[in-house]
Amino acid sequence: MAVQQALEWTFRTERAQLELPEPPDPERAHRQGYGFGLEYVLMQRAALGCQIDGGRYKKDSYTHEDAEVIAATVAGMPDDLGGKRMAIHVAELARAGLTPDWMPGAVPQCVPFEMKRNRYGDHATTVVVGTERVLSRGKWRTVEVRACPVTYQPYPEQIEAARRGYRDWMKALGWIKEGLQAGGMLREVVVIEGMPKVLPWEP
Repeated sequence: MAVQQALEWTFRTERAQLELPEPPDPERAHRQGYGFGLEYVLMQRAALGCQIDGGRYKKDSYTHEDAEVIAATVAGMPDDLGGKRMAIHVAELARAGLTPDWMPGAVPQCVPFEMKRNRYGDHATTVVVGTERVLSRGKWRTVEVRACPVTYQPYPEQIEAARRGYRDWMKALGWIKEGLQAGGMLREVVVIEGMPKVLPWEP
């Protein structure tokens, strides 16, 4: 399966948990002793070269070993790709069966900064930007010059931020795919080359 399918199978179907390393706390370590992370356990399993039976309390709680390997790989996301935050983001999207919102079809549009409603309907608010003297019915009068402040929605920066987030997610998926293919720790799942579209907003 492709890496996105593998992640959705891991977190959505198998309901694997993301075991993130906790920040070091010397006092807690002294009280509880040092434990082993999932990555260490998986490396030890690989070194044994055989599957370990037992350790599960009931069938319903079973998580496929390959799903645990994939979850452990995600948990090891390097800091230059977003670290723990990206690992959580990848897992949450996979659990929901979603891809990041890259704002498809979004184009900045010029719209009034603020709208008001009265009995005649909605209308754009205006502000006084100056005064002018005009000749009206033979008399000079001072009148306000009003303008409608405008803005662009969505902001170009919002669209770029959404698409940068999508590109960062793609980099994370590429790293996970390469790690799973090179690691050789999956027993049944085979991660193939398929990836989501790199720049889906381009024709």
